[in-house]
Amino acid sequence: MLIGLAVLLVLALVAGVGTFFWINSRITSIDGVLDDYEGRPADTPGTNWLLVGSDSRKGLSAAERRKLATGRAVGQRTDSMMLLHISDNGDKPTLVSLPRDSAVTIPGKGRNKLNAAYTFGGPKLLVRTVEGVTGIHIDNYMEIGFAGFVDIVDAIGGVEINVRADVDDPKAGLKLKKGKQVLTGAQALGYVRTRKGGALPDFERTKRQRQFLGAVVKKAASPGVLINPFTSIPLAKSATDAVTVDGSSGAFDMLSLGLSMGGSPVTTVVPFGGNERLADGGDAVKWDTTKALALFNALKADKPVPKDVLDTN
Repeated sequence: MLIGLAVLLVLALVAGVGTFFWINSRITSIDGVLDDYEGRPADTPGTNWLLVGSDSRKGLSAAERRKLATGRAVGQRTDSMMLLHISDNGDKPTLVSLPRDSAVTIPGKGRNKLNAAYTFGGPKLLVRTVEGVTGIHIDNYMEIGFAGFVDIVDAIGGVEINVRADVDDPKAGLKLKKGKQVLTGAQALGYVRTRKGGALPDFERTKRQRQFLGAVVKKAASPGVLINPFTSIPLAKSATDAVTVDGSSGAFDMLSLGLSMGGSPVTTVVPFGGNERLADGGDAVKWDTTKALALFNALKADKPVPKDVLDTN
């Protein structure tokens, strides 16, 4: 549900007509997320973003939480995570879904699901965990919560999605028929959150999230949105209200990211196979070590990912 990515190109283009510094002043940041630590992976060619969709209810009233079926959970967890690699040599960006139920080693906490890292220690521990399991140095961090997600989708008048099968999920507040349709912000939130459908629900979620990201990028970059100040300016405002970045990232970084996303990125999910039983008795997704290493080593070397490890479904 990384809708923040979808508006970066819009932010860049809006900035080009004189509102760059206004946008920069509105960006919310958190310090310390990317602090160095002993044993941290060395910097490598290219730029690596960790993009996080959180389940924060901040900004939602009780009525809005009921309407959006977000539940009453307190605190904050990660609902989706993606690693974006922007190449230095002109290759297409690579966007990798990191299933939230992945079995990983969390520094100081042992084996657990990836999304537990955020619960235990917020963005800082999540970044350190991702760096540890991938061997990739994270250069920038960005996250968005439920409220911001809905606002941004509605700011561009919804997005068209080809729903692959009927969906009926009361827990996500979602009921959709199969086929192409324009989703509102509330429907889009349910679409990327639902765990209904498929033999591997978390895997299916990552595919819907990547599908949705592509649809939003296409809509946000359309002339009808970009050249219309009644859509582009509210979109830029909603985006800056919605996203939070690390303390070193600003409008120039988002400009670079937005421009890089102008083309169609290579999208995939970390290769996996089977489950791992955790100490608490729960099951987590086990990565395919050989293929995952091939994926991450290619990104570290700033080279295209081998085709035999890409998810092409």
